Amino acid sequence: MAYINKQMLTAVVADEQGNIFELDGYAAAGMSGNDFFILTKSGTCPMPHGSELMMLPDRAPIVFNLATDRFETLETNPFQPDQRIYPVGVFNSPGYVNLHFCAYDDVGMDTPLPLFSYGALGFGKNNFRSAALQVDDESRQDLRLMPIDQVQKGVDKYRKKYPDNRLMRHLEKCALEYGCPAGKNFFLGRYEAPLPTSVVCNARCLGCISLQTENNLCACQERISFIPDPEEIAGVALEHLLKVEKAVVSFGQGCEGEPLTSADAIEKAIVLIREKTDQGTINLNSNASLPDRVERLCNVGLDSMRVSMNSVRKSCYTAYFRPKSYCFEDVVESIKRARAKGRFVAINYLNCPGFTDCEQEKQALFDFIRTTDINMIQWRNLNFDPRHYIRIMEKAAPGGSPTGMANLVKELSQTFPHLIHGYFNPSNQDY
Repeated sequence: MAYINKQMLTAVVADEQGNIFELDGYAAAGMSGNDFFILTKSGTCPMPHGSELMMLPDRAPIVFNLATDRFETLETNPFQPDQRIYPVGVFNSPGYVNLHFCAYDDVGMDTPLPLFSYGALGFGKNNFRSAALQVDDESRQDLRLMPIDQVQKGVDKYRKKYPDNRLMRHLEKCALEYGCPAGKNFFLGRYEAPLPTSVVCNARCLGCISLQTENNLCACQERISFIPDPEEIAGVALEHLLKVEKAVVSFGQGCEGEPLTSADAIEKAIVLIREKTDQGTINLNSNASLPDRVERLCNVGLDSMRVSMNSVRKSCYTAYFRPKSYCFEDVVESIKRARAKGRFVAINYLNCPGFTDCEQEKQALFDFIRTTDINMIQWRNLNFDPRHYIRIMEKAAPGGSPTGMANLVKELSQTFPHLIHGYFNPSNQDY
C-alpha cells in the first residue's frame, strides 16, 4: 500500500476563474466507462508538449480521498468551502491515446461538453502527467515546427502564383484563422497537404466539427462553401507532390463534409494529377459510405483510404454516425473493395476508454480486422463528451467491463504483427 501511495498522482482542479491547483490529500482519478481508477506515475506519462489543460464547465470533479480511502465527488474546495471547483482534463497532443478520461460528475446536465477529448491527468513530483499512451512519434503536427512567419511566407507565395485558385484561398483561412496543422504544413511544404472538396455529408455524426445543429454544440470551423474545380484541386496537389519528400495529399478534412459526395470532381482531379506525376501518395479520408465511388477512385490512382469509425459494431456505429443514405455494410464493402485493389486501408478509430476497450467491442474489432484485412489503426481520441457518449453507446449495445486501452493495443500487436499502429496517414514509401 505504501508503494501505491507513493505512486499516486495528486488531484488537480480549477476554480471559477480557471485557475488550476492541486488538492493535497486527494489522488487524481480517471474513468473508463463508468469505472474509476487512481492515476499513478507508472500508469501515466509526462504531459506531452502542446497538450492543453481544460476546465470542464458545470461539472464536479471526482477524486480519491486518501483519508477515507474512497472516491468522492467534490462540489467545493475542501480547504475553502465557499469556493466552487471544477474538473480539469487534458487535450493531449497528436500521437497519444487516452488510457482514461477525466473523472467527473455530470448529474443534471443534458447538454454535452464542447467538442474536445478530455483525458485524465494528475500532478506528479514536478509536472503534470497524462493518462496516455504514445502511438506515433512523428513531428507532423508539432506546433514548434510551424513558425507563423514561414506559414505567411508560403501564403504570400501562392497568392501571387495562383491568384484565382479558390482552394488556395480556403486553405489560407484554414492555416491562418483556424490554425489547422494540415493547412500550415501545405504552406510550409512538408508532410501532408489537405484537399477539401465537399459541401455536404451523408452522415450526421454526433461529434461533427464542421456542422452542428443540436445540443447547443458549436462546430470548430466553417465548412467549405464550394466544390473546387478539378484544376484547382490538381494545382494544390501538384505543388505539394512535386516538391515534398514522402508527400501525402488527402481528400477529406475537418472543414468539409464527406468527400465521396464530390467523387466526380475528385476523380477528374486524380486523373489530372497522375497525368503529371506518379510521385507521392493520394489519400482519401472518408466514411467509406459509397463502395462504387471508392472503387472508381481506386481505378484512377487513389493510393490509400482512411475510414473513420467509432465502432466496428453496427448498432454502435450507427448511433454515432447516424447515416442518412448508407449503412454499416456499405462501409465494410468499401474497405474490402479497396483492399481487393491493393490499396492501403486504415481505420480512423475514434476511441473512448471504457467503450473501445470493452470486451464486446474488442472481440468485434479482432473479427473485423480478420474479415477486412485492414493495414493500420490510427488511434484518435474521440472529441465528444465521454460520459454522454458512454450512455449513448450503452443504449446501442452492451459492452461489458473495460479491459484497458494499453492492453488492447498490446493484444492487437501480438495477434496481428503486421498491423500498423499510429496517428498520421503514412506515405506509400513507408508501407
